[in-house]
Amino acid sequence: MKKTQLLSLLFVLLFTFISAQTTTFLSEKTNQPLPKVSVFGKDGTIIAYSDIDGKIERNTLNLSQEKFQLVYENLSLGTFSYAELNKDVVKLNDRVKDIEAVVIKNNKPAKYVLVKGNFNAYVTVNGKLNCYVDGVATYVFDNKTKKVKSTNVEQYRIYYLETAKNDLKQMGSWDYSSSLEFPKLRDVGNIGEFKSKKLKIKELKGNAKDEVEITGQALQQKEVAFFGYRLYDIKSILNISYEKDSKKTLRDFIESNEIYFMKLKHKTEPQYNQVISYRNFYPTELDFSDKNDVEKVKFDKDISQYKTNYWQDASFPNMQTIFSSFFKEDLKEKENKK
Repeated sequence: MKKTQLLSLLFVLLFTFISAQTTTFLSEKTNQPLPKVSVFGKDGTIIAYSDIDGKIERNTLNLSQEKFQLVYENLSLGTFSYAELNKDVVKLNDRVKDIEAVVIKNNKPAKYVLVKGNFNAYVTVNGKLNCYVDGVATYVFDNKTKKVKSTNVEQYRIYYLETAKNDLKQMGSWDYSSSLEFPKLRDVGNIGEFKSKKLKIKELKGNAKDEVEITGQALQQKEVAFFGYRLYDIKSILNISYEKDSKKTLRDFIESNEIYFMKLKHKTEPQYNQVISYRNFYPTELDFSDKNDVEKVKFDKDISQYKTNYWQDASFPNMQTIFSSFFKEDLKEKENKK
């Protein structure tokens, strides 16, 4: 009996060790961790996303995928084999482009702070892209509280997968375009005052910028049931970047990346569907004003609305080109109404 128990314990310890192994992405030039590296499988599924320490769980890498594409800062770092990624440390040439400086248009004290920039957002279901939006927007902050007063979308385009269906009992086949949301930017102006016992906060001081990662979770032990549907395992990761060694104010704000995870299924489905929402914002201009009337369009998720080809700017975070390389003609843009 004791021998059997010992063998069982050794097996559990061995399994735990193997399943907990990680691969760490480091900058080839600075030797520092690279957060927010997306690992794409050969079929276009996003199978991993590195945390603030540059780590991914190695068990997410499937040998059958053969080749993996790594994407960092909305640009491809190239294609890698399973053997190249199945290591403790992988060094990547990350400096594909320089960080664009945010243009400060007015330094005078005012009631509002207007932060204009580029955004993209997309939803994956079981790792596969389901829908995508990008565009240009201006966030209006109260200069006293540093809270967001309004989000104003100026131009945008929406893409969806033509193969998506809305079978009420097959949540893995749904079109999730209606769930596309913009980055919230809730605490980017006062991150130094952010405190919560329920959330985990980590910081990374890099050579080019400082990053703050805030993670939270809910419904880890039990599911919520409603009208035949099941909801389980909710998580969120917020990563905000600022100028290096700065006070982390709106003036220092470089980018925001938000990820929301949840598992959903209909009661007749045997397994949960992993739904992940990515929302990213990159400021380009900062202005102080006593007026908060900003040019905007109504965000209608059934159409695109743009007057210029804003995505052709070299600094634009154009993830659509990455996704279209996998899904080709299946990725359709909704009609532009402008």
